[in-house]
Amino acid sequence: MKKKIVLFVLFVLPLVTYLFFASGVNSFVNLPTITKNIPDINTWKTLDDKPVALTNKITILGFIGTDVEKRKGSFFNLYEKIYTRNKDFKDFQMVMIFPDGTQEQVKALKNDISKLGTQAGWNFVFGSPQQIQTFYNKLQLVGKLDDNLGTPNVYIVDKKRNLRGRKGQDKKGKPEYKEGYNTVLVSELYNQMIDDVKIILAEYRLALKRNHNASRKI
Repeated sequence: MKKKIVLFVLFVLPLVTYLFFASGVNSFVNLPTITKNIPDINTWKTLDDKPVALTNKITILGFIGTDVEKRKGSFFNLYEKIYTRNKDFKDFQMVMIFPDGTQEQVKALKNDISKLGTQAGWNFVFGSPQQIQTFYNKLQLVGKLDDNLGTPNVYIVDKKRNLRGRKGQDKKGKPEYKEGYNTVLVSELYNQMIDDVKIILAEYRLALKRNHNASRKI
C-alpha cells in the first residue's frame, strides 16, 4: 500500500497538479475540438523551399494577408507572449500563411523578427488567393478572412490536424466559444491563448506518461 502511495506522489500527483495550473481560467481539462482533420499544407510554397506539414506538429496557424506591414505589431505580440514561452518544446511550430507575391515583404518581416531573437520553428507559407480561401473554408470557422486574405486571429492545431479552441460552458456556466485568438489584443493572448496552449502541451505530456515514454520535451 505504501509503495502505491509513493508512486502516486512521485508520478501522478505532479501531473495532475500541472494540468490544474495549466488550465488557468479555462474550464476545460482537454481543449475541445472545433474542426476535425483539417487539410495539410505540405505541398505549398515556402520562403526557404522546404516543405511544411501540420501533421505531427502542434501548430499556431495564422493568415496574414497581403498587407504584411499592417500585421507587424501582431507578430511582435505573438512572438513575445506565445512563441517565447513554447519555443523549446519539440514539435511546436508557428505557421504563417501569405498570398503569393508577398515574398519580399515577408523577407523584410523576418529581418525585423530576427531582432527579437531566434526564429526556430517559424514557417512562412505561400499560396494563391484561391488556395488560401479554399483552405480557410475547410477550417469551418465562424470568422472570415478580410479582403486582403488575412485575419488578426491565429489558431491552435494539434498533431492530428484538429483545430482546437473553446466550446461549451465557462466556469460560470455560460456558453463559451473561441475558435481563434486575436493577436492585436495582448490581453487575449495573455489571459486565454497562453492558457490553452499549456493545456495542449499538458495533454501530450499525459499521453507520453501513459505510454511510459515520459520526456522533458514533447
